[in-house]
Amino acid sequence: MRFGVIGAGRIGKIHAANVASRKDCEVRLIADADAGAADALAKALGAKVAGIDDILGAKDIDAVAICAPTDMHADLIEKAARAGKAAFCEKPVDMASARIRECLKVVETCGTPLMIGFNRRFDPNFAALEKRLREGEVGDIEIVSITSRDPAPPPVSYIARSGGLFRDMMIHDFDMARFLLGEEPISVSAMGSALVDPAIGEAGDVDTAVVIMQTESGKVAQISNSRRASYGYDQRIEVHGAKGMLRADNIRATSVEFAGARGFASDRVLDFFLERYASAYRDELDAFVSAVVAGIPPRPDGQDGLRAQMLADAADQSWRSGKRVVLI
Repeated sequence: MRFGVIGAGRIGKIHAANVASRKDCEVRLIADADAGAADALAKALGAKVAGIDDILGAKDIDAVAICAPTDMHADLIEKAARAGKAAFCEKPVDMASARIRECLKVVETCGTPLMIGFNRRFDPNFAALEKRLREGEVGDIEIVSITSRDPAPPPVSYIARSGGLFRDMMIHDFDMARFLLGEEPISVSAMGSALVDPAIGEAGDVDTAVVIMQTESGKVAQISNSRRASYGYDQRIEVHGAKGMLRADNIRATSVEFAGARGFASDRVLDFFLERYASAYRDELDAFVSAVVAGIPPRPDGQDGLRAQMLADAADQSWRSGKRVVLI
């Protein structure tokens, strides 16, 4: 499969390298507003630099990896669909649910494959947990608990254009909650504060938040987010059911543990999302390629992106209003 990569920043480099590592794939063209970044990545992978329109119009490009800024995603997905290209796009499709719906209508009309990059579904630990859930190991699911805490907050300048914690950070957890519950949440209650950096609060956002959601059958999901964790990148999942509980814990630098008179000591958990989810990024790209080659719609798809965005919007509304929000 011949790829064009749009965006040569941090995440673009990851996806481009994963494409290039496959024997059945090739990165041919790379576009970025930063000519230096595009040139450096192209040289590293043996590709060529091109404009976005050139990539979308190239007959020898089968698929595009959209790793550009968020405000470009929906437009690029539509252009790729109209050009007959399969598209892999980083989350989110857009910050507005209405715009996502418009975009997905174009994709549906064109009939082209679209996958949204919710990479955590492909983490080997989380994927194994979900598989065992579907096999009925814990019986009927009752509570899904997701913890996601960053080592440190981003610059306030980023907060202002990110869409806020619920849409930027917790959106991964909304998708994971849906993935694990196997049902759609229909009500959302959110609480949040700016406890890590007062400037984040001044920018109109929160850095510490908890969301509780419930499905029509009564299943409950709770999500805990923080922009600060002194012990590293905290990523944990626990699912409790009628027959028992499944848990996926943090990944540490090594599994070596010291035991002494003062107790047990182990390494810190991994400190950066690119390290923690390196295998997940590889596996999601593999899933995209495999689905396109087999003619199977890839997942997570545009509707998954829309549902996660709707939950993020509801959480933001609940936090601001102090009331539970029911999704229609």
